[in-house]
Amino acid sequence: MPWWHRSPADEIALHTGVSATTVHRVISRYNREGAAGIEQSAKGGRHHEYLTLEQEQAFLQPFFARAQRGEIATVEQIQQAFEAQVQHEVHINSISRLLHRHGWRKLAPRARHPKANQEEQDAFQKKTSSKRSKRRSPPASPLMSDRC
Repeated sequence: MPWWHRSPADEIALHTGVSATTVHRVISRYNREGAAGIEQSAKGGRHHEYLTLEQEQAFLQPFFARAQRGEIATVEQIQQAFEAQVQHEVHINSISRLLHRHGWRKLAPRARHPKANQEEQDAFQKKTSSKRSKRRSPPASPLMSDRC
């Protein structure tokens, strides 16, 4: 649209980086509700929470103590305790998100034993690989022949 046909809403939209429709919507809301209608409302957040963050922290405290002693807490155990506290069934994904919110992570088995000795493993590999190479391959199966 050429500059001489632009409406004030188009100019405002151009300068603010929003669409003209948004400008019209904001102006309309301002005319109906005043300044309170266009003040930034707090969006996002945890509107459907079972417990507040502080209550969640208090709930997880016994499990933190058990983990410090070296005991393992499973998600299923935490889920059962959580359901008992909120007196409601809770999906296991909600428990996983709860644990993630409080810095817990899933532990996986280590890839390498801490007392592993690479030299011993290499020596063992050399011994067993030489025995394997000396074996003869089994004879071919007589069931199949190339002749028809």
